Amino acid sequence: MKRLLPILCLLAFFAFSFDLRAEDGDEAAENGWIQLFDGETLDGWKISENEDSFHVKEGGILVVNGPRGHMFYDGKCEDHDFTNFHFKAEVMTMPSANSGLYFHTQFQETGWPSMGYEVQVNQTHGDPKKSSGLYGVEDVFEAPAEDEEWYTQEIIVRGNRIITRVNGKTLVDYIEPDGVEGGRKLSSGTFAIQAHDPGSKVFFRNIQVRPLED
Repeated sequence: MKRLLPILCLLAFFAFSFDLRAEDGDEAAENGWIQLFDGETLDGWKISENEDSFHVKEGGILVVNGPRGHMFYDGKCEDHDFTNFHFKAEVMTMPSANSGLYFHTQFQETGWPSMGYEVQVNQTHGDPKKSSGLYGVEDVFEAPAEDEEWYTQEIIVRGNRIITRVNGKTLVDYIEPDGVEGGRKLSSGTFAIQAHDPGSKVFFRNIQVRPLED
């Protein structure tokens, strides 16, 4: 046993060091992730305008296709009111599809959400603003992914900083300036997934969040 103690201590040291590296900066550790979508139902979500634009298919996949509507997270995690967080989801667009991921937003019965930021979901739709851009704030004009292929979208918010990534590559690193007015500003709120139009079909899976400390 005495011979094993130095080895055990060394292993503990490396494990602790790994945890510190994983938590450093904007990188999230593998633990602490919370699933927002159970892969079987729409429990914990509230849909505006057109419920039929959202449904779940076999394999834990959310299908978004139909007339305009938004699916707002309304579940128990953080009482659906997030401030600092690391969000990620796997996304796949079909050709000419358009969608969006909102954060720091709130439920509204009709219309495009007026509160919070939208992260664009679009590779080949006619809108020139492409996936991972902060819509109308810091846009991306070159599609970072391909239609009909899964990609990982990340959104990280800490303080006045917003980072978006696709497949680990940073596309936006935005610092919100002082004095921003109106709905497009950092505050707190929930997430929403957008059904844009009947010609747009987008799939989502593994929708997760990791709340971050202030």
